[in-house]
Amino acid sequence: MKKKVNATVLLLLILIAFSSWQSLQKKESHPFRNPDLPIEERIDNLISLLTLEEKVGLMMNSSKAIPRLDIPAYDWWNEALHGVARAGKATVFPQAIGMAATWDEDNHLKTFEIIADEARAKYNEAVRSGERGRYYGLSFWTPNINIFRDPRWGRGQETYGEDPYLTTRLGLAAVEGLQGDDPNYFKTHACAKHFAVHSGPEWNRHSYNAVVSKKDLWETYLPAFKALVQEGNVQEVMCAYNAYDGKPCCGSDILMMDILRNRWGFKGVVVSDCWAINDFYEKGHHESHDTPEAAVADAVLKTTDLECGSSYENLLKSVGDGLITEAQIDVSLRRVLRGWFELGMLDPLDRVPWSSLSYDIVASKEHQQQALDVARKSITLLKNENNTLPLRKNIKKIAVVGANAADSIMLRGNYNGTPTSTVTILDGIRKKVPNTEVIYEKGSDLVDPWVRTSLYGSFLTKKGGPKGLTVEFYNNSLFEGAPVKTVTNSLGIEYSNRGGTALAQGVNMENTSTRISGVFVAPYTGEVVLNANAYDGYVLTVGGKEVANRKGRVALQGEEYIIHVEKGKQYPLVMEHRQKGNINIIGLSAYKKEKADFTDLTNRLKDVDAIIYVGGLSPQLEGEEMFVSAEGFRGGDKVSIDLPTVQRNLLTALRKTGKPVTFVLCTGSALALEQDERNYDALLCAWYGGEKAGTAVADVLFGDYNPAGRLPVTFYKTLAQLDNALTQTGDTSRQGFENYDMQGRTYRYMKESPLYAFGYGLSYSSFKYGEVQLQRASIDAKSDLNLTIPVTNISNIDGEEVVQVYVRRNNDPTAPVKSLCAFSRVLIKAGQTQLVNLVLRPESFTYYDESMDDLVTKPGEYTLLYGGTSVQSKLRQREIKVVL
Repeated sequence: MKKKVNATVLLLLILIAFSSWQSLQKKESHPFRNPDLPIEERIDNLISLLTLEEKVGLMMNSSKAIPRLDIPAYDWWNEALHGVARAGKATVFPQAIGMAATWDEDNHLKTFEIIADEARAKYNEAVRSGERGRYYGLSFWTPNINIFRDPRWGRGQETYGEDPYLTTRLGLAAVEGLQGDDPNYFKTHACAKHFAVHSGPEWNRHSYNAVVSKKDLWETYLPAFKALVQEGNVQEVMCAYNAYDGKPCCGSDILMMDILRNRWGFKGVVVSDCWAINDFYEKGHHESHDTPEAAVADAVLKTTDLECGSSYENLLKSVGDGLITEAQIDVSLRRVLRGWFELGMLDPLDRVPWSSLSYDIVASKEHQQQALDVARKSITLLKNENNTLPLRKNIKKIAVVGANAADSIMLRGNYNGTPTSTVTILDGIRKKVPNTEVIYEKGSDLVDPWVRTSLYGSFLTKKGGPKGLTVEFYNNSLFEGAPVKTVTNSLGIEYSNRGGTALAQGVNMENTSTRISGVFVAPYTGEVVLNANAYDGYVLTVGGKEVANRKGRVALQGEEYIIHVEKGKQYPLVMEHRQKGNINIIGLSAYKKEKADFTDLTNRLKDVDAIIYVGGLSPQLEGEEMFVSAEGFRGGDKVSIDLPTVQRNLLTALRKTGKPVTFVLCTGSALALEQDERNYDALLCAWYGGEKAGTAVADVLFGDYNPAGRLPVTFYKTLAQLDNALTQTGDTSRQGFENYDMQGRTYRYMKESPLYAFGYGLSYSSFKYGEVQLQRASIDAKSDLNLTIPVTNISNIDGEEVVQVYVRRNNDPTAPVKSLCAFSRVLIKAGQTQLVNLVLRPESFTYYDESMDDLVTKPGEYTLLYGGTSVQSKLRQREIKVVL
């Protein structure tokens, strides 16, 4: 017998259902929800529905949800410099400067198609789980197409090097890979940054005014941006921190209005660098505006549409004060909303390609294989005296020496994701030659004469617990209530919210406290060094006794504490940190510290057959952070470009063994190695090679891969060689790093011979160039010129060659010495000749014209130079005319 349903309950259920249906119909009835309508109509409708407060809430990177319109929260801030970053596991490719060393445009496109796939898969998973926070969106602030004008710039590793053309071609490939080619939706957004005239110094970037000639502006600093806007249809441009011509870039009439919007016709979103709008009014920064209200109004009027930060909250008062109108705000808002629609974020899933991409493609075997391929292609052989390389696989005994050999973190570069696994260079070598005795000696740390052997593996989360330390995060500064997040850290304590990265998912950026706890199990009897640092201060206890209670600057700098331990005993450890300001940095490590003794080291190496030294720099010594460390390394910019003294001394000691020495250089920038050249037989630049770097390096060392990487930057002999050239410009007010004048900088303007030239790189093969075949002997301002170059592999080893074409304007002392205008990476079989077809575009012959205040094609006599490098003596040449 059926039970009777209470009439009142039934009526209530009907009313609830009807109300839900009405609400759904109301939301779906809004035209902006209709994917079949033109986007502009949808934008018009949505703008008409928004309050001023809601509009402003959509113009900051952390866009606020609008529940009444069923618009979710969204954070525009995401990074994908060389893989999807800061959002858990991802395939980690070589750092951008390493990808530039591949000189492979097609493979670069493939890499960024993979990155975009992982981005969509991560976004899909995040949406399904209700995650709408930072680093889970579809708008990627990549690529960095600033010119690496000076090797002291710590962030130069994020760029594609010093040349405008190479930067342009790789930048276009990255944009195409990220944004896709679907006619209705963008796969993700790419962003050309940092616009413009931005390449250090880091320490004063919030107040620095870049002074540059119009010639250098148009011929060096702007070409890549113009190409990405007009050819690549890049959807976002990020304006830089610094000022140009006396005005902050995000409020520059010249850059933003005249050039970007009016001349180039950019219709996409301009986003500020993070907290750059604060620099308009904060003391000690640009101070170009008296109040936040005036600053944000001016930024929007200069078409900075989206702010990374929260200053735009002041727009409400700006409107009330008459500094800007709501209609003027709507102009910028339209561009922001267009991004929502063109990314498909407000459309049904079945309408958007890539919605079915599942999370299991992230860090898949196929993607890891591409990471290996790119790492191999990036490796640049700079010296190979007496054919030291490749090494024999049946070699009996090898010594691998150096702090970078076993360092997996260094290989990730900066702005990186988290690989599922990493092959260190030591790992790669051992796996490559399993029958060879491979001994490892750290030798010293990178910048001081100590050997610090990590003891982090001796920590347990608790007595009898797993390895690592327990980390508890609180969203208050008093350790009140339950932790918002608790993790087991088995890799090492190194947390920072610099760059807008929360310490962990769900942890606030401000007003936090953190407790790190565990048990140290002594692996020996003797001294153990604990090193702790934190931005505002910390308290460290061991065995229930307070070891340190530090505050202020001394707490941030870090300090070593020696504790005496007995083998097998357990020592409970607790470190507590309370955040006061908006910056949060916490570090804790444990190690055995011994003075580096190269005499004992070399004695232990006397019976090895070869030595592989793995040294150089790390992202902890060069990058974006701005603290001064040993030997002038700021942790950001560098004061010196020499190899750190301790490494120079170590190389000298290794040379005295009489064994062949191969130097595997890990770096994100050029170093001045002339004084060290005598101490190694082979030099292999491996950059920061990503998760498969160890395998790639071993493949090259032992001949399973024939190297063909080429330098995207000039390796100067000494820093004086660069600074002397800059001094000769006559401007003594801005010598050295702060001088943005291109005269004397890079291969394009350098008159002296560097140690290793831009475009240089060796191979295990040898190549010979034939006479270039031209489509015609002249070129005009509207037509491309096809040319064919015969290249022969005159060795018995298959190999890749990077064919490079440069142009020199004759009889013009103001023109560059030469400029890259075409290149192609080609595989040529042993003994065979390949006809390499290249195209020269009219842009190859454009120069700044003061009367036009723009680049124009200049008629006259030119010389084409071609070969496998930019070294003048190794290039063939052909005269050509440009006619109008």
